[in-house]
Amino acid sequence: MTERKEGNTEGREFVSVILTNEEKAYIAGFLDGDGSIMFQFIRRKDYVNGYQVRASIVFYQKDIHVAHLRWLKTKLNSVGYVRIRNDNMAEYTIVGIQLVLQILEQLSPYLRLKKSHVDVARKIANLLPRYQRLDKKLLLKVGKYIDQFQQLNYSKRRRNTTMAVRKFFDTPRND
Repeated sequence: MTERKEGNTEGREFVSVILTNEEKAYIAGFLDGDGSIMFQFIRRKDYVNGYQVRASIVFYQKDIHVAHLRWLKTKLNSVGYVRIRNDNMAEYTIVGIQLVLQILEQLSPYLRLKKSHVDVARKIANLLPRYQRLDKKLLLKVGKYIDQFQQLNYSKRRRNTTMAVRKFFDTPRND
Protein backbone atom coordinates (compact mmCIF):
# COMPACT_ATOMS: atom_id res chain seq x y z
CA MET A 1 0.00 0.00 0.00
CA THR A 2 1.60 3.25 -1.16
CA GLU A 3 0.36 6.74 -0.44
CA ARG A 4 1.26 9.16 -3.20
CA LYS A 5 -0.81 12.20 -2.38
CA GLU A 6 1.61 14.56 -4.08
CA GLY A 7 3.08 12.13 -6.60
CA ASN A 8 6.77 12.20 -7.35
CA THR A 9 8.56 14.79 -5.24
CA GLU A 10 11.68 14.82 -7.41
CA GLY A 11 12.61 18.42 -8.12
CA ARG A 12 9.89 19.83 -5.88
CA GLU A 13 10.86 22.59 -3.48
CA PHE A 14 10.59 21.87 0.21
CA VAL A 15 8.74 24.69 1.89
CA SER A 16 10.47 25.00 5.21
CA VAL A 17 8.28 23.74 8.00
CA ILE A 18 8.32 25.02 11.50
CA LEU A 19 9.72 22.28 13.65
CA THR A 20 10.61 22.79 17.25
CA ASN A 21 14.17 22.03 18.25
CA GLU A 22 12.78 19.06 20.14
CA GLU A 23 11.08 17.72 16.97
CA LYS A 24 14.24 18.27 14.92
CA ALA A 25 16.26 16.37 17.54
CA TYR A 26 13.70 13.55 17.60
CA ILE A 27 13.55 13.23 13.79
CA ALA A 28 17.36 13.37 13.58
CA GLY A 29 17.59 10.59 16.16
CA PHE A 30 15.07 8.55 14.20
CA LEU A 31 17.09 9.08 11.01
CA ASP A 32 20.31 8.15 12.84
CA GLY A 33 18.80 4.93 14.15
CA ASP A 34 16.16 3.74 11.67
CA GLY A 35 16.87 5.76 8.57
CA SER A 36 19.09 6.03 5.57
CA ILE A 37 20.54 8.87 3.51
CA MET A 38 21.43 7.85 -0.03
CA PHE A 39 22.97 9.47 -3.07
CA GLN A 40 23.19 7.11 -6.00
CA PHE A 41 23.51 6.83 -9.75
CA ILE A 42 20.36 5.60 -11.45
CA ARG A 43 20.67 4.24 -14.98
CA ARG A 44 18.40 6.19 -17.31
CA LYS A 45 18.22 5.32 -20.99
CA ASP A 46 16.41 8.58 -21.74
CA TYR A 47 19.24 10.71 -20.28
CA VAL A 48 21.95 12.03 -22.59
CA ASN A 49 24.73 10.83 -20.28
CA GLY A 50 22.89 7.66 -19.29
CA TYR A 51 22.68 8.30 -15.54
CA GLN A 52 20.75 10.40 -13.07
CA VAL A 53 21.97 11.46 -9.62
CA ARG A 54 19.27 10.58 -7.10
CA ALA A 55 19.16 11.66 -3.48
CA SER A 56 16.81 10.13 -0.95
CA ILE A 57 16.08 9.88 2.73
CA VAL A 58 14.26 6.77 3.93
CA PHE A 59 12.86 6.06 7.39
CA TYR A 60 12.13 2.40 8.22
CA GLN A 61 9.70 0.91 10.73
CA LYS A 62 7.85 -2.35 11.35
CA ASP A 63 4.53 -2.18 9.47
CA ILE A 64 2.48 -2.17 12.69
CA HIS A 65 4.04 1.25 13.37
CA VAL A 66 3.22 2.75 9.96
CA ALA A 67 1.13 5.46 11.68
CA HIS A 68 4.37 6.82 13.11
CA LEU A 69 5.78 7.21 9.59
CA ARG A 70 2.58 8.98 8.50
CA TRP A 71 2.96 11.37 11.46
CA LEU A 72 6.54 12.02 10.38
CA LYS A 73 5.38 12.72 6.83
CA THR A 74 2.95 15.39 8.09
CA LYS A 75 5.78 16.96 10.09
CA LEU A 76 7.88 17.18 6.91
CA ASN A 77 5.25 18.99 4.82
CA SER A 78 3.76 15.77 3.38
CA VAL A 79 6.61 15.36 0.89
CA GLY A 80 7.51 11.85 -0.19
CA TYR A 81 5.50 8.67 0.22
CA VAL A 82 4.84 5.91 2.74
CA ARG A 83 4.62 2.30 1.62
CA ILE A 84 4.33 -1.09 3.26
CA ARG A 85 6.73 -3.64 1.84
CA ASN A 86 6.09 -7.37 1.45
CA ASP A 87 8.43 -8.18 4.34
CA ASN A 88 6.23 -6.50 6.99
CA MET A 89 8.32 -3.37 6.98
CA ALA A 90 7.10 0.12 6.21
CA GLU A 91 9.17 2.91 4.79
CA TYR A 92 8.77 6.63 4.35
CA THR A 93 10.79 7.81 1.35
CA ILE A 94 11.69 11.34 0.30
CA VAL A 95 13.34 11.69 -3.11
CA GLY A 96 14.90 14.76 -4.68
CA ILE A 97 18.23 16.45 -4.28
CA GLN A 98 16.91 19.83 -3.13
CA LEU A 99 14.34 18.29 -0.77
CA VAL A 100 16.91 16.00 0.80
CA LEU A 101 19.46 18.78 1.23
CA GLN A 102 16.93 21.14 2.80
CA ILE A 103 15.76 18.51 5.28
CA LEU A 104 19.34 17.55 6.14
CA GLU A 105 20.21 21.20 6.83
CA GLN A 106 17.41 21.38 9.39
CA LEU A 107 18.39 18.11 11.05
CA SER A 108 22.17 18.46 10.78
CA PRO A 109 22.85 20.03 14.20
CA TYR A 110 21.11 17.08 15.86
CA LEU A 111 22.53 14.19 13.83
CA ARG A 112 25.27 12.07 15.38
CA LEU A 113 25.75 8.86 13.39
CA LYS A 114 24.98 10.39 10.00
CA LYS A 115 27.03 13.61 10.31
CA SER A 116 29.51 12.30 7.74
CA HIS A 117 26.62 11.60 5.33
CA VAL A 118 25.62 15.27 5.56
CA ASP A 119 29.21 16.39 4.96
CA VAL A 120 29.41 14.34 1.75
CA ALA A 121 25.91 15.49 0.70
CA ARG A 122 27.05 19.12 1.04
CA LYS A 123 30.06 18.41 -1.18
CA ILE A 124 27.74 16.97 -3.82
CA ALA A 125 25.39 19.95 -3.51
CA ASN A 126 28.27 22.36 -4.06
CA LEU A 127 29.13 20.62 -7.33
CA LEU A 128 25.63 20.33 -8.76
CA PRO A 129 24.38 23.14 -10.96
CA ARG A 130 20.75 23.79 -10.24
CA TYR A 131 18.32 22.91 -13.05
CA GLN A 132 21.11 22.13 -15.50
CA ARG A 133 22.20 18.94 -17.19
CA LEU A 134 25.38 17.43 -15.81
CA ASP A 135 28.16 16.99 -18.34
CA LYS A 136 30.31 13.86 -18.28
CA LYS A 137 33.19 15.47 -16.40
CA LEU A 138 30.94 16.82 -13.64
CA LEU A 139 29.01 13.55 -13.40
CA LEU A 140 32.27 11.69 -12.74
CA LYS A 141 33.35 14.31 -10.20
CA VAL A 142 30.04 13.94 -8.34
CA GLY A 143 30.47 10.18 -8.62
CA LYS A 144 33.56 10.31 -6.45
CA TYR A 145 31.33 11.49 -3.59
CA ILE A 146 28.45 9.19 -4.48
CA ASP A 147 30.86 6.28 -4.14
CA GLN A 148 31.62 7.43 -0.58
CA PHE A 149 28.02 6.61 0.31
CA GLN A 150 28.81 2.96 -0.46
CA GLN A 151 31.18 2.90 2.51
CA LEU A 152 28.99 5.10 4.72
CA ASN A 153 25.94 2.88 4.15
CA TYR A 154 27.77 -0.46 4.18
CA SER A 155 26.42 -1.12 0.68
CA LYS A 156 27.58 -4.38 -0.83
CA ARG A 157 25.45 -4.86 -3.95
CA ARG A 158 25.82 -1.43 -5.54
CA ARG A 159 26.41 -1.70 -9.28
CA ASN A 160 26.05 1.89 -10.46
CA THR A 161 29.43 3.20 -9.37
CA THR A 162 31.64 5.87 -10.89
CA MET A 163 33.58 3.05 -12.54
CA ALA A 164 30.36 1.79 -14.20
CA VAL A 165 29.53 5.32 -15.39
CA ARG A 166 33.06 5.78 -16.76
CA LYS A 167 32.79 2.41 -18.55
CA PHE A 168 29.44 3.52 -20.02
CA PHE A 169 31.10 6.70 -21.34
CA ASP A 170 33.98 4.71 -22.83
CA THR A 171 31.71 2.20 -24.60
CA PRO A 172 30.85 3.22 -28.16
CA ARG A 173 27.11 3.79 -28.52
CA ASN A 174 24.97 4.05 -31.60
CA ASP A 175 22.44 6.68 -30.54
